[in-house]
Amino acid sequence: MPTVFSRIIRFGFQNFWRYGFSSLATIAVLVIALSLFLTLILFRVTANQTIASIEDKIDISVYFKSATPDGDMATITEAVRTLPEVESVDFISKDRALEIFRDRHQNDPTITQAINELTTNPLLAHLNIKATDPDEYAAIAEYVNSNENISQYVESISYFDNKLVIERLNSITSSVNRGVLVLTIVLTIVGALVVFNTIWLAIFANREEIMIMRLVGASNALVRGPYVVHGILAGIVAAAASFIIAIPVVHIIHPYLNSLIPTFSLTGYFYRNAIFLLAYQMLFGVALGSVASFLAIRKYLKY
Repeated sequence: MPTVFSRIIRFGFQNFWRYGFSSLATIAVLVIALSLFLTLILFRVTANQTIASIEDKIDISVYFKSATPDGDMATITEAVRTLPEVESVDFISKDRALEIFRDRHQNDPTITQAINELTTNPLLAHLNIKATDPDEYAAIAEYVNSNENISQYVESISYFDNKLVIERLNSITSSVNRGVLVLTIVLTIVGALVVFNTIWLAIFANREEIMIMRLVGASNALVRGPYVVHGILAGIVAAAASFIIAIPVVHIIHPYLNSLIPTFSLTGYFYRNAIFLLAYQMLFGVALGSVASFLAIRKYLKY
């Protein structure tokens, strides 16, 4: 077995260099497949960061009636804060609400003048509630509405105004995850088929050599092994090449993404996870190359 294994490795390396054009074609196809695979990984990360950034800006507000005592507002705040669906609760007093409103419209002289002429504060104290998951906002709103000890002090809940936005965000999140999964599966199948056909052509071009090996008594393992090694080497080289190609592309895309998502750095993510990304590329490349080679030579050995 050690002798057969060493011959398979040696013949595999020899075939990789000897079938120069075939090896180059296989590597080129794998580079495209692996580049798309890496693109999907980075796309999913970017999409998730985009969605997370949007989710971070979404919350619901519970507005108290103007006559609600401070003690009752404090009690309700603590009751809502203890809900498992709630990530954070920020109490905004009437004075703080007016201050925020004033700062937000400080560049609008009409609104500023109107605020200065007010004799009373028309704004309501409220809670800004952020859920652990966007799906939980409905449950939080239902809790506030159904609890008589709370609802009697509540003027309105902004969830019902933002319901459509929240539902669309949830739908987008689910669609992105499903889409990336489907694209990954399709890409794997297409890549395997293309690599299979490329290696099949190489095997067909060397069919006489394979026939001679079988006539002199070579086992199927000895015939098949070098081509599997060939596919593995092509996968490794293609993985390294696609990863190197990705580096300048990531640097080019980074400024545009950073302007859209200031909290996310694509280059930072890429370099922090470089080892894992390269490992994924290697595993995917080796799997594609070896399986396609195995199936191609297996198909030929049946004839």
